[in-house]
Amino acid sequence: MAAAEGTVEYPLISVLVPCYNRERYIEETLLSILEQDYPNFELIVVDDGSQDASVERIQALQQRFDFQFYRQANQGVSAALNTALRHARGELVATPDSDDIMMPGRLSLQANYMTDHPEVGCLGGRVVYIDADGKRLKGEQRNGIRSYSFDDLLGHAIAIGATVAMYRREAIERVGGYDPEIRIQDFQMTLKIAHLGYRVEVLPDVVSGYRRHDGNFSKTAYRRQFDYDCMTVAPYRDHPAYLAGMTCIVNKALKQSVVGDKAYAWSLLLQLPPWRWNRVTWRRIRHLLFKFG
Repeated sequence: MAAAEGTVEYPLISVLVPCYNRERYIEETLLSILEQDYPNFELIVVDDGSQDASVERIQALQQRFDFQFYRQANQGVSAALNTALRHARGELVATPDSDDIMMPGRLSLQANYMTDHPEVGCLGGRVVYIDADGKRLKGEQRNGIRSYSFDDLLGHAIAIGATVAMYRREAIERVGGYDPEIRIQDFQMTLKIAHLGYRVEVLPDVVSGYRRHDGNFSKTAYRRQFDYDCMTVAPYRDHPAYLAGMTCIVNKALKQSVVGDKAYAWSLLLQLPPWRWNRVTWRRIRHLLFKFG
C-alpha cells in the first residue's frame, strides 16, 4: 500500500476500482490488488449504486486492509472513476474492473516501464480470459511491444482496455477526466490521451485475468456500445481517420446484431455507404442474410 507521495524509483500509483453489482467477484478482485508487490500504491474503490451485497463485501475487506471506499448513486463507470480521481494522489493511475484479476507483479511491471518512458501516457498489456470461477479459457497472443498513433487508434477504433491500462495522471488531468455521459471509459480515454500527443503502447506481458460471465453484458449491450462509441469519436469527425473508424464501429455493432437483431443490423448497415464496406462488412452481410438466431 501507499508508503509515500512518490519517489523517483517508486512513483505513487492510484488504483481506482469502480464497482456495480459485483458481489461474487469483488473480494477476489480487491485481494489481487492488495497483494501486489509494488511498494507504493493506494487503492480507491467507488461503489456506483450496487443493489446486491457488493458494499457489504467491500466493507468487510476494509476491516482487514487500509484502502479508501466511497459510495454514490448509480451514474455509470465514467462518473465513478471521476469520483475516485478526486481522491487520488498518484502520479500513475490504474483502473481495473471490479470482476477481473490483477496478475502478480503487474503494478511493478507497468510502473517501471512508464518511469523509463515518460513520453508514454497510456500503457496496456495482455489479458488471459477466465470464466466465472476463475478457470483459464484462453489468452491473447502477442509478441513485442506495440505502439499506436492517434491515427491508428481512431481509424481502427482501438481502445486500450481499462482493466489492463495504466495512465499518466497528468495526461488524465489535461484531458479533463472522463465524460460521464459516455458510460464506457476505455475508448474515450485512449483517444483523448493519444490526441494530446502522448504515446500509447501495449506490453506483451499478461497483466490481467479478464473474466467472462453472464453479467458482463446484456443481450442488447452492443446498442449502447455503438452509441457511446459514436459519442467518443464525434469530436474528431474532421480527422482523416474518422470515417474509417466509424466503419469499424458499425462493423463491431453488426457482429452480434446480424444474427439476433436483424432489424437493428439493417439500420446500422444503412448508415454505412457501400463504398466504405470492407471484408468485415461483407462477412457481416452474409451472416445477416443467411444466419438466424
